[in-house]
Amino acid sequence: MAQPAAAFLSRDFLRYQFARVGVIIGAEAQALAVAWQVYQITHKAIDLGYTGLVLFLPGFIFILPAGHVADRFDRRHVILICYALQAICSLALFRLAWTGIHHVAPIFCLLFIIGTGRAFSGPASSALIPHLVPTQHFVNAITWGATIFQFANVVGPALGGVLFTLPLHSRLHGAALVYLFSFFTVVWFLVLVGSLSVRPGRMEHRAISKEVILAGFRYVASTQVLLGSISLDLFAVLLGGAVALLPIFAQDILHAGPRGLGMLRAAPAVGALTVSLFLMLRPIRHRAGVKMLICVAIFGAGTIVFGLSRSLPLSLLALFMVGASDMVSVVIRSSILQLATPAEMRGRVSAVNSLFVGASNELGEFESGLTAQWWGAVRAVIYGGIGSLAVTGLWSVFFPSLRRADALTPEALLNAEYATSSQDVKTL
Repeated sequence: MAQPAAAFLSRDFLRYQFARVGVIIGAEAQALAVAWQVYQITHKAIDLGYTGLVLFLPGFIFILPAGHVADRFDRRHVILICYALQAICSLALFRLAWTGIHHVAPIFCLLFIIGTGRAFSGPASSALIPHLVPTQHFVNAITWGATIFQFANVVGPALGGVLFTLPLHSRLHGAALVYLFSFFTVVWFLVLVGSLSVRPGRMEHRAISKEVILAGFRYVASTQVLLGSISLDLFAVLLGGAVALLPIFAQDILHAGPRGLGMLRAAPAVGALTVSLFLMLRPIRHRAGVKMLICVAIFGAGTIVFGLSRSLPLSLLALFMVGASDMVSVVIRSSILQLATPAEMRGRVSAVNSLFVGASNELGEFESGLTAQWWGAVRAVIYGGIGSLAVTGLWSVFFPSLRRADALTPEALLNAEYATSSQDVKTL
């Protein structure tokens, strides 16, 4: 029988996850404060979309050097430098809120810098995990990492909503208080990550060149099971993501205020956390690809229900289902990403994945804001959910190796890829 907490036998993994839970709570609380502050300044859906766009652009601009840096230098040092930059940005956001701000341009500038730090830290963080646990505990580590992420996504928005609405009679209230809290969570992260004993060093010893930098793209493009899983998440979440529009639903449709916004932002994470705890006891052993496709379809259906709802409890339930189904997809995709990639290329392949994830999340927020500006928030969410369902059907046809993926092991994923390649040869 599998040990539910096998990954935590590693001291470094334990410390790293304690660091992550704090910094993600702070980041989610900060994201809520930014969204609410921006919407209160402009009252424009498109500006909520711009908050996602400015976070996405650095990932798009720096994807190639970010992947190379993650493979060329000590991944722990890369992470520390990037999060130190984010701590400075949180202090700057605090300063803007403390003094009062009536324009969103400075906020967008700081979000761009935060996005730059994430562009470089994302591949390094993803590629660091295999160094923290033995190979046999890797899928367990991925599941726990996703669980902790979702737990923080439950606590972060809810805590952000509470901090934002605390009745303090000073300038240290609202967004300013949230940003200060976020700064201290980043400091917590820096202290714990700095104490890790692992020293992965450089995995790629070749100097920078066009061939070295583009290797990650080439590998993803040539590995169908990897390309299928990453692109499925990209288009499903890009079309079906409704997170950017939650301030509109909280204020104008459900009339729930900042605390209601915190509940709405936390609901998907509650669903994801519930499923992740189940996966600890019943890990995915077979038919991983089919299960991923089914769960992405549930994600689209849940998005449609949320768009149609005018009741806060029903909206929370729909978002719960969205998060629960997405959690299965996250575990499967993250496992495929690492298990189907050679160790020396994980930084560059993770950078490609970070671009796809960033496109689905931050660029998806821009897409949601733009379509909401055109059609209204409700129709934008409903059409997006329908788009997610269509993508699921198409991907089940276009990527047979993903459909055939069975166990989450390097051997099983290789077999699924080889079976598809052999089938293609026979067809020719």
